[in-house]
Amino acid sequence: MSKPNPFLDPVRQPELYGHASRLAGRTSALMRAKTAGHPVPETIVSLVQSHHARPDRLGVVLDIGCGRGTSSLILAEQLRPERVVGLDAAPSLLAQARERAKALSASTVEFVKGDFHDLPLPDRSSDVVVAAFCLYHSPRPQHVVGQIARVLAPGGVAVLVTKGLDSYREMDQLVACAGLDPRAAQHESLYTAAHSDNLADIAASSLDVIAVLDEEHVFTFDGHDHSAQYLATNPKYDLAPGLYGNPGALAAPLHEFLPDQPLTTRSRITFVVAHPNDGRPA
Repeated sequence: MSKPNPFLDPVRQPELYGHASRLAGRTSALMRAKTAGHPVPETIVSLVQSHHARPDRLGVVLDIGCGRGTSSLILAEQLRPERVVGLDAAPSLLAQARERAKALSASTVEFVKGDFHDLPLPDRSSDVVVAAFCLYHSPRPQHVVGQIARVLAPGGVAVLVTKGLDSYREMDQLVACAGLDPRAAQHESLYTAAHSDNLADIAASSLDVIAVLDEEHVFTFDGHDHSAQYLATNPKYDLAPGLYGNPGALAAPLHEFLPDQPLTTRSRITFVVAHPNDGRPA
């Protein structure tokens, strides 16, 4: 029997996002390995510029699941709206996002704690709503999209982003072959709730889908130590006590049981662009 999906388990959220350093470490290791695929925030900016009627006169841009604020700050810099609101449920991530915004003097960006099932913004208040790599944290992503439709202004644009179900499957094989989790390949994908093959249908539950873009991103980890930096905070696997959050300890069995060599893995990134579908004039 597969283990419960940790992205849909509220009990595990403090473990996953209670310390910003864990997400930062995993993201840093992944980005250092990236060899193909455009930067996601810049692609979002390009899609907004292509599909919004007034991309040079934007009011509020809402960035749902903003995490440490990377995309929010890029949206502010490149789209230059009146205001960017980054929303997340994890206080530790928001605290780091605020510090990063302060360091960059990004006065038009604010970060707020909130639940994406009940967005703390008025109806029709946002010219752009971005939900990147967060909808798969909801057991009811259609409800989140309903909230996005509620706060989207007339003529507004929503950009939703997710990953393919089989993303990073080569990592599953590495973990299983090293004996770290023999059932690694049998665990449910972390992205089951909202993935590349169902995101457009989820969006269409409350929005008019106008564009879908798929792009393959490729990552090459230069050896076991690099892979361990990513794996040590990946919640998909059943790791032995002392390994989770400890890249050095996790790397040891990789070195012991497998030749140290580069590992290439892939992820299909899907962008869905949508407008309000209730007939409101732009």
